[in-house]
Amino acid sequence: MSGKPIRVLIVDDSASVRQILTSILNEDPGIVVTGAAADPFAAARRLQEELPDVMILDVEMPRMDGVTFLRKIMSQRPIPVIICSTLTEDGSKALFDALEAGAVDVVPKPRIDTRQYLQESATRMRDSVKAAAQARLRGARPRPIQVDRKLTADVILPPPVAGRLKAATDRIVCIGVSTGGTETLREILEVLPADAPGVVIVQHMPEKFTAAFARRLDGLCAVNVKEAEDGDPVLAGGVLIAPGGRHLLLQRTGAHYTPSPSRMDRRCRVTGPPSTFCFAPPPRTPAPMLSASS
Repeated sequence: MSGKPIRVLIVDDSASVRQILTSILNEDPGIVVTGAAADPFAAARRLQEELPDVMILDVEMPRMDGVTFLRKIMSQRPIPVIICSTLTEDGSKALFDALEAGAVDVVPKPRIDTRQYLQESATRMRDSVKAAAQARLRGARPRPIQVDRKLTADVILPPPVAGRLKAATDRIVCIGVSTGGTETLREILEVLPADAPGVVIVQHMPEKFTAAFARRLDGLCAVNVKEAEDGDPVLAGGVLIAPGGRHLLLQRTGAHYTPSPSRMDRRCRVTGPPSTFCFAPPPRTPAPMLSASS
């Protein structure tokens, strides 16, 4: 990343969490933690002194909860906010409230029980900060970001032999949702009719959160929404969401396609159709990408 580093403010009532997050983020030359606060009132004083590029915010804190503070921020001085909480692992309603209030991403707090989990948490947190810094919030300008090349279907399966299979009769829609696109996705799905073409979605979201997210959408939409499992058919009137942290491999079975989320790489970064949905063979499929900068 070129230009000035992304300035981050951390708001969490745990001193150890603030220290771990600061250490993780400052290891990246493109990020600098400019401040930390133990509660929303201390954070408000920091915001009066300097407005960061990204704020990392806990949910459960003394004196004022994170969602209430988020609503105040977004109504007065909107900035990209990442919710970082242990609640994300349970799919808590508070996290859905945070997304509706304007949070661009939700991430679990870093796990330090093993070196592998700490490294994965560090990578996830730094990626989330860089993506959040691009978010368009009432005219804010996105920062440029470099994206690595990702997996394609040819890595998993050999390319299909020309002429061996006829085109599938079903039409499906594939949607990739990056940081900040959660509420846009809800708005899209809410207007789909009950007989809409089958939809498959890869959502930038932590593990164990997509199942609760799918249940929430199912209660709001005319189409049926669920977290994708191996072997689920993609049918008209149905929406399948990939489990958190996974891509989707769509395989042809007769006239239908079925997803195989367990066969794909666990690190999900939505950047375009080839990186997120792998087809065998390619269907007649529109694949829009949604993000905070869309």
